[in-house]
Amino acid sequence: MRVTPHALALGVALGLFGSSATAAPYTLTLFHTNDLHGRTDSYPQLISALADARERFGDGLLLDAGDIFSGTLYFNEYRGQDAVEFMNLMGYDAFVPGNHEFDLNEPEQGHQALVALFEAADFPILGANLDFSAAPEFGELLGDSINGEPELKPQPGHLYDGIVVEQDGERIGIFGLSTQSSDTVSSPGNVTIGDYREAAEAMVAAFEAQGVNKIVALTHLGYDSDPAVGNDVLLAQHVEGIDVIIGGHSHTRLASPVIMAENDLGEAKAPTVIGQANEYGKYLGVMQVTFDDDGVVTDATGELLATEDFEPDAQAAAMLAPYTARIEEVRDTQVGVHLVQALPNPRHGKGDETSVRADETALGNLIADGQLAAARRVNPETVLALQNGGGIREPVAAGEVTVGELIAVQPFGNRLTLMDVTGAELLETFEIALANAPEESGAFLQISRGTEVEYDSRQPPGERVVSLKVTENGELQAIDPARTYTIATNNFTAAGGDSHAALEAAHDDDRSHIVGNTDWEMLRDYLVSSGEVAYQVEGRLKDIARP
Repeated sequence: MRVTPHALALGVALGLFGSSATAAPYTLTLFHTNDLHGRTDSYPQLISALADARERFGDGLLLDAGDIFSGTLYFNEYRGQDAVEFMNLMGYDAFVPGNHEFDLNEPEQGHQALVALFEAADFPILGANLDFSAAPEFGELLGDSINGEPELKPQPGHLYDGIVVEQDGERIGIFGLSTQSSDTVSSPGNVTIGDYREAAEAMVAAFEAQGVNKIVALTHLGYDSDPAVGNDVLLAQHVEGIDVIIGGHSHTRLASPVIMAENDLGEAKAPTVIGQANEYGKYLGVMQVTFDDDGVVTDATGELLATEDFEPDAQAAAMLAPYTARIEEVRDTQVGVHLVQALPNPRHGKGDETSVRADETALGNLIADGQLAAARRVNPETVLALQNGGGIREPVAAGEVTVGELIAVQPFGNRLTLMDVTGAELLETFEIALANAPEESGAFLQISRGTEVEYDSRQPPGERVVSLKVTENGELQAIDPARTYTIATNNFTAAGGDSHAALEAAHDDDRSHIVGNTDWEMLRDYLVSSGEVAYQVEGRLKDIARP
């Protein structure tokens, strides 16, 4: 049994005590990364940083806290197969899927790209609150639960709730947790994401029943992210028995480990150490955690090694070269369109007064118009197109437009979807979109030409839409709540992404059908058909609370 007297635990965490007189201290070394997001070109320097860390700190476990997928041309071209090759070279010991690992779910085929990544992995996949059993594409990759296999030997590429590994003669329990926000910000499909605290408590009990008293949670929850869906701080406060949390999702730069020695009530508890290594392979996290003989943390040190300080590993650089050559070829391919002026993608976090997630933008208008044009080729009765602001990621520079720029704008590969919704559902959709205005929300909707929305951001959420009009027969007409309309959006938003519950209900009622190409391809085709392009903000979305 774990011995965790509260006074000793708090004193140890604050450096007031050493380990007990009879304890035989053990130091666990961990190396960790998170949120690479398709930055395959970070691996050569990351590998050099790891070699240096192993020389300085000795052998240790190498863990990744998720979000390998999405964000660059590397990912769009290779769908993670490039990343896993470098991860295998580095010798990762475990990986937990992040929310973006579920971005490529196809309604009929499921998570084929994620399956391919798992099959190629030389390391196990962990997810104690992830249930893959209803997703048949993972059928051959489901490992046994740690609860039923005390001597479980994890197999590469297989899915486990948790594993036990031996490090320097000590048994270390490691389990994975992934954020429930994937249900709204990604497309998990048939993969079910359960409560993180319940899963963690079950894993701690399972490990301790096997005599394992050094327990690591590998999480993609975020350090102090939305408490409604959970985070690492809450996990440390609420679940007794977790010694170390290696996290991701919030892209937090924890320059040194954070030690939590109090629960949510301010009461002393056995220390839990938290680490996270920012984003994009900029850092390799290093952590050394010392335990007494009872498995209680007595000390923790660590740092982030900046990968820019290291020369690329020669072998990895040679591996990267053909990937980069192909990416540069795709990136630089011109689509045959000249932009008269740049199309910015403003964000409040970048110091802009407006935001693609809170205001109409010229780029948002262009994307929505391209979706509407594509939709009307399938169904001429489509009245409007909606683009979630959270799905627009980069600006487009003035001049000749390249494929690489367009993929960077819409990197998730979402596909055109037609939906039959009532006017009442459409009004509710805009209430959801405008609930946070004028603050940012990924649910904020950019709309196609011929649609006008007036709203009042001073009113309570759910009561903000003043009027919603669409163009029919050449005239703007108010939406009739009782009528059914055909609209266009992307498959992510159609399935309820970014909290669009009204669209999700229509999707679940089989009133949603994927009909077209990926988002960036629609944007390309529309630009090509338009020739020379000059787009502006046109007053499609009007907040009467703002001048």
